Amino acid sequence: MLLRLSASGIDTLGQIVITGGSGFIGSFLQAELVARGHDTVIVDWLGSEDKWRNIGTHPPSRIVSPDALEAFLAEKPRIDAVFHLGAISETTATDGDLVWSTNVALSNRLWEWCVRHSVRLIYASSAATYGNGHAGFDDDPASLAALRPLNLYGWSKHVFDLGVLSRVQRGEPAPPQWVGLKFFNVYGPNEYHKGKMISVVKVKYDEIASGKAASLFRSCESGMPDGAQRRDFIWVGDVVDVMLWLLDHPEVNGLYNLGTGTARTYLDLAHAVCDAAEVERRVDFVEMPATLRGQYQSFTQANMSRLRAAGYTREFTSLEAGIGLYVREYLQSSSRYR
Repeated sequence: MLLRLSASGIDTLGQIVITGGSGFIGSFLQAELVARGHDTVIVDWLGSEDKWRNIGTHPPSRIVSPDALEAFLAEKPRIDAVFHLGAISETTATDGDLVWSTNVALSNRLWEWCVRHSVRLIYASSAATYGNGHAGFDDDPASLAALRPLNLYGWSKHVFDLGVLSRVQRGEPAPPQWVGLKFFNVYGPNEYHKGKMISVVKVKYDEIASGKAASLFRSCESGMPDGAQRRDFIWVGDVVDVMLWLLDHPEVNGLYNLGTGTARTYLDLAHAVCDAAEVERRVDFVEMPATLRGQYQSFTQANMSRLRAAGYTREFTSLEAGIGLYVREYLQSSSRYR
């Protein structure tokens, strides 16, 4: 239990709960919270493979399986904050009932618990809520009703965002701090369990490490050259830095984009991976799978003005610097994990 000084003496700080805490972003956050001395509880499944390695050097005080979360909360533990990162995040998910119960219904119950017990809630939304981007990438609440997500995952995140904002606008009780973060394209260590949802950076590294050229999808957009599709790629360390900043600034509330604010091409990304691995730049273009056509975002770029206005001032890591860190310090290292 972490201690702090107050006017009345020494107080103990409560636990911090991280749903999805053994996953990609959650385990990186877990490492930083443990380094700060926080007492943490992870809500997640470790599975039967190597996901446990994500938290191998910084285990939590307790791991709670997601199906036991409500029983854990019924114990009335002393919790200071919940980072709700757990979700079904596959953009190709098709089980609407499962996605709803996990991404919407469970999130609603967590919100209500945090309201009743006056616990801070910071949760993961997604840039997938922006759909094809024709309505822009503005996180101003007034613009959200115009968004049309392209897939079930993005829609589920959008539904919860809209529900939160509706409650707040009606003046209903809210957690003492609530923040939703629309993650853009995050990359970095501890994502190795993600299968087909692993970052493009890792996929391209694996291709060139095996002696192949980096493969990119041909453009499906009229007038857009192959490889010119652009996304806002953000280093996982920057994402976690923002979450820690929010933990240190409980006065900040709202829904915020979390990208770098700069879109970069997939060709830039492939070249950066080749450069970091010190191999010749080689790129092949392949046809986009039919399953992705019609729900593929060819452009994303976070409008970061609201988070900046809220007081976050640190510069974000460039694509080249972030990929260099990932390749040299993790993918080419004897220990790939944070």
